[in-house]
Amino acid sequence: MELQTLLISMGSMGGLGALFSAGLAIANKAFYVEEDPRIAQVLDALPGANCGGCGYPGCGNFAENVVKGIAPVNGCPVGSSDTAKEIAEILGVEAAASQKIIARLMCQGGLEESAVKGVYTGIQSCLAAHILNGGDKLCEYGCLGFGDCVKACPFDAIVMGPDRLPIVIEAKCTGCGNCAEVCPRDVIEMHPENHHILVLCKNLDKGKYAGSVCTKVCIACGLCVRGAEPGEVELKNGLAVINYDKFGDKDVLPTDRCPNNCMLVFPSAKSVSQIDA
Repeated sequence: MELQTLLISMGSMGGLGALFSAGLAIANKAFYVEEDPRIAQVLDALPGANCGGCGYPGCGNFAENVVKGIAPVNGCPVGSSDTAKEIAEILGVEAAASQKIIARLMCQGGLEESAVKGVYTGIQSCLAAHILNGGDKLCEYGCLGFGDCVKACPFDAIVMGPDRLPIVIEAKCTGCGNCAEVCPRDVIEMHPENHHILVLCKNLDKGKYAGSVCTKVCIACGLCVRGAEPGEVELKNGLAVINYDKFGDKDVLPTDRCPNNCMLVFPSAKSVSQIDA
């Protein structure tokens, strides 16, 4: 009796298994969506860094959206112009010219320039220092100098300088944006390399107090605004801001009288590394 019950159970389970398998096979055929072969071709053309700099979770997802026409063919910041050209050829479209994106440190508040409020003995991390008491610098907007951006860069394109400010090695920078994402003070920005003039300050304090916490601070004197063409440079929240839509790719300062030299020309600015890749 027990053997008969066992055989019946085995037969029933086997029958159900076969039925479910058949159902899955039918469903697979009925709902199968053939993948566009161009997705695999685009994926092969990509560097495979999976850095997320394109705005998508990985190269595979980026490739899918490129083929769908959602993402631009030159949307991979790691890939070169040749990569964009190859993808464009796969899709039968033209590759628009694009500028290389580079990480820029928008702060010059190093050890000599920044006033300190004490000795920081906490976790050696920008995020930890920002959350706890703001580290050891009086400026609440400047670089904290603990190198979270260095650790976040998958391409070894950032090193810490002797003044405890990160230095970007432009030849290695792919513009993935990981460094900017982890910076708790938002002092790392991603800029096209044709943005030659930059205001290297994020301090929003009033001029007199701002000048007491850093010698390289923008004090909103307005000299750069008056020296530029209308609309090219503006003062917003006590900080000079360049409107690149109007300023364009000029490489000449609107004024050479910036009292704290916080508006500089790239790539000759001190904060851009001249280290060989």
